Amino acid sequence: MTENPVDTAVLVDYLAALVALPLQPEHRSGVVDNFVRIVAIAQLVNEFPLPDDIEIASIFEP
Repeated sequence: MTENPVDTAVLVDYLAALVALPLQPEHRSGVVDNFVRIVAIAQLVNEFPLPDDIEIASIFEP
């Protein structure tokens, strides 16, 4: 898989503007840090190997 390096700070600014979320300057660095963590967790989930013949659950029950 080829990785596209993304500037997380630029992404946070873009997404905040996209949803008209006022992001205070004193909170921005914390939001950027959390997005870095979210990307790392999502990468683990996306890279988890699944067999080709796996079936999805018909009903989700927690």
